[in-house]
Amino acid sequence: MQGIDIEVAPGEIVGLVGPNGAGKSTLLRALAGARHAEGEVRLLGTPIEAVDRRERARLIAVVEQLPEAPPTISVRELVALGRFPHLGLLRRQSRRDEEVATASMRRAGCEAFAERPLGTLSGGERRRAFVARALAQEPRLFLLDEPSAHLDAEAQATLFALLRGLAAEGAGVLVVVHDLTTAAASCDRLALLHRGRVLATGAPREVVTPAHVREAYGPHVTVFPHPTSGLPIVIPAAAAR
Repeated sequence: MQGIDIEVAPGEIVGLVGPNGAGKSTLLRALAGARHAEGEVRLLGTPIEAVDRRERARLIAVVEQLPEAPPTISVRELVALGRFPHLGLLRRQSRRDEEVATASMRRAGCEAFAERPLGTLSGGERRRAFVARALAQEPRLFLLDEPSAHLDAEAQATLFALLRGLAAEGAGVLVVVHDLTTAAASCDRLALLHRGRVLATGAPREVVTPAHVREAYGPHVTVFPHPTSGLPIVIPAAAAR
């Protein structure tokens, strides 16, 4: 990866888009400090490697594309792990920790199956459980790798409404989005990655253009404006005939 310069400010949702293999997940891991980056990653102006790991966990929450956890752990136990960076010396949860975890499950839409083991959940239910764990961290920055995967249309809309609410509360959100139409409708800014570099960055209308999409994805996709919002819609070229 080279020539990449991305900033996420409080109160905004930035979408990482691009074809498979463009480097989206790699970049997300580097920004989280989990992968060595040749350049510099700064968190609130400080080089991320200089930030204590526990403090980093209080500031950044990561939802990976394929998160792992023991299949026997319950959703409630998983979400409670999000409070670990905030626990005191004795590592005992307070009433507030429990309240934050419960509120996080409710907000992520998984309170109804809070006592179920992860191994019994559908892909979409698991996704909501890991989002709830991230919420329980109460971070300043959310990094999410395709959080809408395995979710139906209604659940996707609910998820992005949640992310919009987090941004409105002052958090920064960086999210990898596979679907360009969803990204254009849900994000304030986009960064289009192609072959390990940023092909375009800016407002959705500036990034999701026929020229940019053709260069990144090839000639078999079509871009046209939504009839009411004017935001770009991207579909396979054959479907536009």
